[in-house]
Amino acid sequence: MSGAILPNIVGDLVARALAEDLGGRGDVTSQATIPAAAEARFELVARQAGVLSGVAPAAATFDQVDSRLALDWRLGEGDRLEPGDVIVCIEGSARSILTAERTALNFLGRLSGIATLTRAYVDAVAGTGARIVHTRKTTPGLRALELMAVTAGGGARHRFGLDDAILIKDNHVAVSGGVGKAVESAREFAGHMMRVAVEIDRLDQLDEAIQAGAESVLLDNFSLDALAKAVERVRGSGVILEASGGVNLETVRAIAETGVDVISVGAITHSATCLDLALDA
Repeated sequence: MSGAILPNIVGDLVARALAEDLGGRGDVTSQATIPAAAEARFELVARQAGVLSGVAPAAATFDQVDSRLALDWRLGEGDRLEPGDVIVCIEGSARSILTAERTALNFLGRLSGIATLTRAYVDAVAGTGARIVHTRKTTPGLRALELMAVTAGGGARHRFGLDDAILIKDNHVAVSGGVGKAVESAREFAGHMMRVAVEIDRLDQLDEAIQAGAESVLLDNFSLDALAKAVERVRGSGVILEASGGVNLETVRAIAETGVDVISVGAITHSATCLDLALDA
């Protein structure tokens, strides 16, 4: 997945976010306290270090509230932030700027938090060859934006949804009657155009998975020793090994050093904290 997403997707998400915030009467506080003709200049600044993400939805937020606002972006998607950095300068109607403020900051703070946490994981495995990827543990309805943020932080693409790759999980295996049977059935269904991956939780399932035609194998909650043995067993075969489970910033380097190709981390989307950003007059 590239860092960019279709403008219509961004526009729809922004419109729904604004509708949620403005209700039927709009920003009554700004209407009550600020003259309609008042003009202002604000700077959106970083309060802590991190990685910027959410530029597209933030820009769309200001545009949907008032297309006459002038935005001067000083930093872009994926750029590093330091405290005090000016991200964008905004000029125009004071009412409009303040009406858009919270929704724009919500997008930027949430997505920059994801990008920042992703970058911490990517930096932790630097030089090992392992790639950090996302999972489907995302906020319902916001996956496209959150995975854009993962990309901004240097993470790699996993499957976006249930329709773009076959990933046989433990419950599929249980119902299908075993790893081999599940993979064989999936291989027949997929044909030659779709990859088949399978999750295993024991090393003795690895050969069965590969013999049945799995192109990728997800090693769920394997010990470091078991991960290393799996890597040695598939060496030269072209099978991609993905480690998952028990991954955090303290463990990810050791996991990467076993030689696995991919490490999936649900925390980069479901546990990222909002980056501290502010709009200053």
